[in-house]
Amino acid sequence: MQNSSARSSEQAALQLKKIGYAFDKEGVLRKIDSATDEPGKEPYSYNVKSDPAENERHYQNVANQIPEIVYDLLEKNGLSRTYIPFDQAPERSTFVFSQPSKLLQSKKLLVLIHGSGLVNAGQWARSLIINNSLDHGSQLPYVRKAQKLGYDLLITNANDCKRFCNGKENPIKGVETSRDHMKYVWENIVLPSNPESVAIVGHSYGGCLTLDLVDNYSKFFKESVFAIAFTDAAMGSPQAKNRDYLCEVACDWVASSSPLDTPVSQSNKSIRKVSAGHTKHEWTSYSAIDSVFQFIEEKYEQRMNKK
Repeated sequence: MQNSSARSSEQAALQLKKIGYAFDKEGVLRKIDSATDEPGKEPYSYNVKSDPAENERHYQNVANQIPEIVYDLLEKNGLSRTYIPFDQAPERSTFVFSQPSKLLQSKKLLVLIHGSGLVNAGQWARSLIINNSLDHGSQLPYVRKAQKLGYDLLITNANDCKRFCNGKENPIKGVETSRDHMKYVWENIVLPSNPESVAIVGHSYGGCLTLDLVDNYSKFFKESVFAIAFTDAAMGSPQAKNRDYLCEVACDWVASSSPLDTPVSQSNKSIRKVSAGHTKHEWTSYSAIDSVFQFIEEKYEQRMNKK
């Protein structure tokens, strides 16, 4: 018997095919070849009609299928869903992904935090998934690289805060906002699992969510979180008591025309900023991945040398 997530991903793939698209073996979204009924060589095209509103509806219809397809790929890469809040039925809850399914005393834990808007767990930028490839816009390259380096994984889902019931969309009790989601995940999954060492990658508004966590759980962060990698983060000023800590463990790869890792001007006592090697915000996570992991691994080595 198939589980519900498998059926959902199959439905998404089927709906995508009805629209005329499918992902090829390289993860590139292609138009279906009418002769073979398989992905052809022609890529996705936004301008399918002369009516701009119709083109946008077409795009949104394609985009709506992306979450379940990405969820399925996360599970195929070894991650499992954990439904939250724990006391809610699955149909009235959201979920995160982790590997192992129940985190416990991770030697190295990597937490991925996406930005705001319409992206969900496993995505950095859905426009890149649609227009370039799954590897360009999803978190799958981060997952695979982390797995090779021996990290346990936790993938948050902070924009998934509502469920349709009783004829309308209702906030999910206990995780009504992205901040509530992160607080619940931290207090009910991360902290109880008692990880030895934690690293975080936060993109865009994920930076703001991360700073909230630092401010609310500063003791845990200073003891256990050894590296925080931001990619073109949107964030305010941290609390004064946490500035020195963040200057030590964090770096932000920002959109810039400068070569990758080129220092970007910043004020004193602020998080270090370097070029992500790309001028566009949505590309920064993909463009900077190798430097991000080099930074995380160097910070982990420094942590181990201090012990």
